[in-house]
Amino acid sequence: MEYEIVKNPMGLIEFTLNKGEKITAEAAAMVFMKGNIITETRMRKGGFLKSLKAAALGGESFFVNEFIAEEENCKLGLTGNMLGDIEVIDVHEEFIVQSGAFIGSTTELTLDTKWQGFTKGIFGSNLFMLKTVGNGKMFVNAWGGILKKELTSGETMIVDNYQLVALSSTADYRVTKHGSLKTTLFGGDALVIEIVGPGIVYIQTKNIMEFVRALLPFLPKRN
Repeated sequence: MEYEIVKNPMGLIEFTLNKGEKITAEAAAMVFMKGNIITETRMRKGGFLKSLKAAALGGESFFVNEFIAEEENCKLGLTGNMLGDIEVIDVHEEFIVQSGAFIGSTTELTLDTKWQGFTKGIFGSNLFMLKTVGNGKMFVNAWGGILKKELTSGETMIVDNYQLVALSSTADYRVTKHGSLKTTLFGGDALVIEIVGPGIVYIQTKNIMEFVRALLPFLPKRN
């Protein structure tokens, strides 16, 4: 299997699949197929309850599509629903992933929901994140560009609450208030994530909530 990310930041990932090779993807991720590829739609691995949790709590689709090449040199194009970069993450340890960022993965890897708890706080507006199960390659999408940061043991990084894409399980983290009450009211950054290494952090350069706020003055006003 080969793949290439094309047309970032409004990109897609193009796979070259040989006979028997498979890719698992979110239900609406497919852009194009070329060659003899069959599509099998199924629940996520782990059964009904895990699929229900990922859909209801993690914001992902209940069903996934598995694309299987029936001949050599098949082409498959996948994309995400966010206006930004696509990135490939080699998963050799558990990652937690922003809800909605997941596009697809190799078939050895699947997703489960991860309860953050009120002591951990929230990411964005969700009490649930997704976590990876198994090893393989994961394909993610984000708002704006995606940056990878590697933290050494004890190294600390502060990330805005809406900017996290993915975080390896080797890192410790907590969600905390940023600055003083004045900062919370007027500075625009009420919550941040304090991450302590060692670990790998993927962050996005754009904030969806700020994008929505920027659009509000141009939307029709309801009577």
